Amino acid sequence: MANIKSSYKLYNDDCLSVLNTIPEKSINLIFADPPYKLSNDGITCKSGKVASVNKGIWDRSSGFSNDHRFNVEWLTLCDKVLDDNGTIWVSGTYHIIHSIACALYEMGYYILNEIVWYKPNAAPNMGCRCFTASHELLLWAKKDKRAKHTFNYNLMKELNGGKQMRSIWEIPTTPKREKAEGYHPTQKPLSLISRCILASSNEGDTVLDPFCGSGTTGVAAIRYKRNFIGIEADKEYFNLSSRRLQIESNMLYNI
Repeated sequence: MANIKSSYKLYNDDCLSVLNTIPEKSINLIFADPPYKLSNDGITCKSGKVASVNKGIWDRSSGFSNDHRFNVEWLTLCDKVLDDNGTIWVSGTYHIIHSIACALYEMGYYILNEIVWYKPNAAPNMGCRCFTASHELLLWAKKDKRAKHTFNYNLMKELNGGKQMRSIWEIPTTPKREKAEGYHPTQKPLSLISRCILASSNEGDTVLDPFCGSGTTGVAAIRYKRNFIGIEADKEYFNLSSRRLQIESNMLYNI
């Protein structure tokens, strides 16, 4: 078996600017965790205490039309850099995921799966005016229904105890050990993103994350010998990603 060594590159810039510089059809897999636009001055539960849901200016809605226009813009640029047989994962809650689905359909994409990420340890509902939000959605899509996408079916079946893996994934929220290098308000668990990468790419492929955040996509890519390109506009989160990716790379290659 070939000794495949992954590489990574991080950009501290706006994704719309950087995506324009990446060669067309050079990316095998995209995992995108865009702003959900749910910072609406509401309340949530954090460490057992009432806390604001606000995460930052980047997470505030600019109104449906503007939010949807932004989604169309970054997805269009992702389409340009994605290989014809590549796929894209996009995560979201009801605040944004229907806009994403609409944009993908408008672009002619074929949605392979809608994955329900069920959080068994989700925070309780503090307002007590609706059901407790306990899941997020992930859309997995390809450019065209006839595209020959990668799906490592046998591996997923093996990871699921010899049974076909279904579209509801029970995975706890991000554990504290994965936040040792710093805090990001929307950090996804490594096990969640690792499953997406293992399912839909191969060693040596190039994975892109246009909203890199804390760098979890990059950590998973490096760990499983994929190349990685990450884009993060916020300097603090860019530095967090840099630390995590450097640590993972050093561990993998015993530096």
